[in-house]
Amino acid sequence: STRQVWWLHGARDGTEHPFAKESRDLIAALPNAKSTVYYSRPTDTDRQGVDYLEASRLSAEPVRRLDLPTDADAYLCGPAAFMDSLTAALVDCGLDASRVHTEIFGAGPAITPGIKGASTAPAPHQPAGPPGTGPEVSFARSGLTIPWNDAQESLLELAEACDVPVQWSCRTGVCHTCELALMSGTVNYSPDPVEPPAEGNILICCSKPEGGVVLDL
Repeated sequence: STRQVWWLHGARDGTEHPFAKESRDLIAALPNAKSTVYYSRPTDTDRQGVDYLEASRLSAEPVRRLDLPTDADAYLCGPAAFMDSLTAALVDCGLDASRVHTEIFGAGPAITPGIKGASTAPAPHQPAGPPGTGPEVSFARSGLTIPWNDAQESLLELAEACDVPVQWSCRTGVCHTCELALMSGTVNYSPDPVEPPAEGNILICCSKPEGGVVLDL
């Protein structure tokens, strides 16, 4: 690709810089890529100009000095406060807010469906539409058993269609907010989780039943 790519990364030092070599190699393979890496507390073995460019945090002020293209699409990943600050800085630099996309890195806010506001939540029920023809999916705590329907992309979507109280955040197998116990059966993942769940657990946001399953929901 001949598109401009700007890679901005912040870490404490070289020991906390994940995939450093891989990202450098990928950036070097692109003809119009620029990399700016910030170490907030570089060690004596970290090489300025090689491992990192500036000894500072990746924050709003350094970003404002970069003269980023205003027609760029920006993708931010980090803690919520970091992304809020960087989003404001990018908009100040001339980017349209609709071009700034964010994904939280780390724990999200507490999610307690079925507890807060439980008095107004509908009771779990069979999903709308014709019944599925796949293996049985049992939500043990909700007392509900449903044949799997390929119209759903994941067990999470099936739970939502039945108003079964369920936790989720990323929906892509990254955050593990939706992790729960698989009481019996096996599942297939698509996409594969970034990190596998604990033994005996599954991530329902990106899994489908391989056969009959019983979920702790």
